[in-house]
Order: sequence, then structure tokens, then C-alpha cells
Amino acid sequence: MKKALTLAMAMTVLAGCTTLDPYSREEKTAQATKGAGIGAVTGALLGAAVDHHDRGRGALVGALVGGAVGGGVGHYMDQQEMALRQRLDGTGVGIERVGDDIRLVMPGNITFETGSAQLDSGFYPVLDDVALVLNEFNKTAVGVNGFTDSTGSFELNQGLSEQRAASVARYLVSRGVAQGRISTQGYGPRYPVASNDTEAGRSQNRRVEVFIRGSAG
Repeated sequence: MKKALTLAMAMTVLAGCTTLDPYSREEKTAQATKGAGIGAVTGALLGAAVDHHDRGRGALVGALVGGAVGGGVGHYMDQQEMALRQRLDGTGVGIERVGDDIRLVMPGNITFETGSAQLDSGFYPVLDDVALVLNEFNKTAVGVNGFTDSTGSFELNQGLSEQRAASVARYLVSRGVAQGRISTQGYGPRYPVASNDTEAGRSQNRRVEVFIRGSAG
């Protein structure tokens, strides 16, 4: 009976984890509330186990503490995701949430000069906005990864992907993002997101992805 009461208390915390996405207007579970909910369940069970004299009180304290710890990183990244969506709306840059991390997908056709690692000057304002958010939320690590289609030699594509990733990273650093936060990697034609048999597919594969990793710092 006491175990059932403990679980019921923890699940009450989880019940409040559903929020309304301000962009799609669809219900979703934010990473912060999801993390807090999981932390709350774990904390409640541990609290009940530790406080032998009053399992109910121990479970409640454990749920509150566990929820705060579990929701910390998720809340920070939720706020950063919202800022990025507001600033990058309509730019052509894709924004995807991967757990507590955020991936920005920058299509090659709007980011670079054709067949070059030279940034298109028209894309500077977009990168300025990315840098602004990264500087505001500076407790993250940033991975910049370059990708190409399969046209041409592997060696040429590998080099181009590395150069494009480096170009984006250099620009972000020039706008105040700490160099120590940023790593770069080129993958050439590996990890395509579409078929290389069509021009539309090849265009999708030519991209730079900026992967923003959350931390508890």
C-alpha cells in the first residue's frame, strides 16, 4: 500500500509534464519537464527508501529534489531552443531536438557559394543570430559538422566538408563564441539524409549541422 502511494505521488508530478508547443500548437512533453518527471520518480522512490519512519514525507521530498535536478539541463535547453526558433524562423535553417541537445541543419545552397567553402554573405545575418543565442546560453559545447553529396571524388568531398565546417566555426568565433566550446568535423558524402540519385536529394545532403550539446555546468 505504501509503495503504491509513493508511486502515485511521483506520477502526479509526471502528469504535469505535458505542455503546448507555442509553434505547432500541439501538445508535447518538454525536455525540462520530462527530465524533471523522471528525476521526480527516481527521487520519490529513493526518498521513500531512506525515510523509514515517514515514507510519505520522504517520497515527497525526494520527488521535489529529484525533479529539480532532472529538469535543470532540460529547462536550459528548452529556453535555448525557443530563442533559436524565434530568431531563425523563415531562414531555411532546420531545428531539431535530440534529447537534451539541439541540432541546426544549414542547407549548403543558402550557406555557401556554389562548390566552395566560402560563406555566402547573405547568410551572415543568420549566423549572427546563431552566435547571439550561443553567447547568451554559453554553458554548451558546439559541434560543427560538414557533409556533401556523392558527386566527385571522396577525397575532394571530404576536404570540402571539413573546410565548410571550419568556415562556419570561424565565423561564430569572430562573433564572440568561445573557440574552446567549438569542435569541427567533416564527413564528406557519409551519412546522407536523402538519395544522391536526384538533384533534390543531393541538395539536401550538402549541408552543415551545428550540434549544440547541453551540460549540467
